[in-house]
Amino acid sequence: MANWETVSELATAGGTLVLAVATFVSVRQGQRATRISERAARIAEQSLLAAQRPLLVNSRLQDPKQRVSFREGEYLDILGGRAAIKITDDAVYMALSIRNVGTGLAVLHGWCMRVGPQRDRVRPSLEDFITQQLDIYLAAGEFGFWEGAFRGADTDEYKNMVAGVSGNEMLMLSLLYGDFEGGQRVISQFNLRPQDDMWFAGVIRHFNVDRPDPR
Repeated sequence: MANWETVSELATAGGTLVLAVATFVSVRQGQRATRISERAARIAEQSLLAAQRPLLVNSRLQDPKQRVSFREGEYLDILGGRAAIKITDDAVYMALSIRNVGTGLAVLHGWCMRVGPQRDRVRPSLEDFITQQLDIYLAAGEFGFWEGAFRGADTDEYKNMVAGVSGNEMLMLSLLYGDFEGGQRVISQFNLRPQDDMWFAGVIRHFNVDRPDPR
């Protein structure tokens, strides 16, 4: 005769085992679904950021001339692929023709100008940048300009620039910019090379600020 108490215990144990297996499978499937969902969200976020990412380079030589004005009433005419510099008794005015070859709107945050070439690949410190007085926006695929000035004939920056320009030395301009939300900041560095009374510009390197560099 069957021991119904034993049969009942075995049935209960079997049911518990089936429930445990079902729960384990359900949890594993849920974890897998969560990982897939998180991976899809990361891919979507990366795609969105890539669509908003600006990248500045020097403009083409055939790009039209632009006129850039300053608050003192001074102005500079800059040709495609070139910079312009004007020295007065109390200021050095500078402008550069640039193009946004990225996929998103570029917003310029600041700039840093040094006399002489920089051969080492060293990212400038953010504390070295001068904040733009006016917001400068540059749409994806379009050309535009950057402008800046050293004001005050008694400042070291003014004196160094005057000496560098007078000596026909190469200049290094670093521009700090990001997307329209203020993220994905990049520092692009340009060589400004004097030739035939003009300053020819060439971008030489880019640094990512908010994410790892690609190399």
